[in-house]
Amino acid sequence: MPEEDLVDIKFRLYDGSDIGPFRYSSAATVDVLKQRIVSDWPKGKTVIPKAANELKLISSGKILENNKTVGQCKVPLGDIGGGVLIMHVVVQPSLAKTKAEKKIDDSPRKVICSCSIL
Repeated sequence: MPEEDLVDIKFRLYDGSDIGPFRYSSAATVDVLKQRIVSDWPKGKTVIPKAANELKLISSGKILENNKTVGQCKVPLGDIGGGVLIMHVVVQPSLAKTKAEKKIDDSPRKVICSCSIL
């Protein structure tokens, strides 16, 4: 595979720590990246994704779609050789789980507030 078809990507987590960098083909999809993040998620984090669909990847201020390739997502930085592309990772637990937890905790005396820190 030609060297220009490979992209080095580092994933920045909610707490400022990183996963990677890893080298991917320009043809790799965002879904493949998300699966790698789930499998390599650091132990001991307070927020842990259970599946790739709980992750959002952000690059250059845009949420990346699962069916897009790395080549389609990267900003035209062709003039900057050897750079590492940083993608931000946001974990959003599935809605079904959130609704189930809310029902269990629902009572007239409790107030439940969900907050996300990005």
